[in-house]
Amino acid sequence: MTDMEMINRINELRKLRKAVILAHNYVSGEVQDIADFTGDSLELSIKAAESSAPVIVFCGVSFMAETAKLLAPEAVVLLPEPTAGCPMADMASAEAVRELRKQHPDAIFVAYVNTTAAVKAEVDICCTSANAAKIVAALPADKEIVFLPDQNLGSNVAKELGREMILFPGYCPTHHRIEPQQLLQTRSQYPDSPIVVHPECPVEVTALADAALSTGGMLKYVRENPANSFVIGTETGIIHRLRKENPDKQFYALAPAPRCPNMKKISLESILKALETMTPAVELPAALIERARQPIDRMLAAK
Repeated sequence: MTDMEMINRINELRKLRKAVILAHNYVSGEVQDIADFTGDSLELSIKAAESSAPVIVFCGVSFMAETAKLLAPEAVVLLPEPTAGCPMADMASAEAVRELRKQHPDAIFVAYVNTTAAVKAEVDICCTSANAAKIVAALPADKEIVFLPDQNLGSNVAKELGREMILFPGYCPTHHRIEPQQLLQTRSQYPDSPIVVHPECPVEVTALADAALSTGGMLKYVRENPANSFVIGTETGIIHRLRKENPDKQFYALAPAPRCPNMKKISLESILKALETMTPAVELPAALIERARQPIDRMLAAK
């Protein structure tokens, strides 16, 4: 079956199932192109919460599909590729959070949305890379904060706000591998191009960039910046969308290009199969949904 045949069949099944297709900015270009909505974690969280569709096809990694199920529990949430996990989310377990709770019983626990539902059920409030600084800044100044699982995002927020936090030692392998030397080399190659990186990068990297932003923030930055070319320091999937939205501008990836193998597992074939079979569907116990949704609702209320 050709790509166009698959796209036509996906569109038929999407209409039949009354399904909405959500895609993260990091998935491949052909998947982004068939999605009803493409966005970052915060945008997709909001879309899932607002959706009345009986079927949500979530083109991203497993914790994102879980989050969609938490926010739309009555919907059938399909994750086209069940092996599309998130190593960073897997670094923090619910048991580890409970142990930290014993050590810091009066602390406020802030979880990056890049966590499992089981972990979300153990924390006080969630955040995304787009709103992490805002969420933390609104917390009482006299309270200890435990931030998990991303030590890099946490370090960047702590630096921005001048506030100490207890950081869980997790990280995104794709962004953690980005080194200062890559930015210095790229800067010398494209001296007139602003460098924009993701706050999941280490602080030594974000310190050398012109801006450290969520993927949604990058799209806005590029749209409003008068520069004609940009260096993008995050998973390369977003460059597809940047080029579509800014055809008159040039975009360069760091070398070697940051690539998330799990995001790239989502394909037209896997989406078609999911819609044909209505599997694999995300299943979460009702009690877990009730507990894990609370910190997300607190985050969305603070938007």
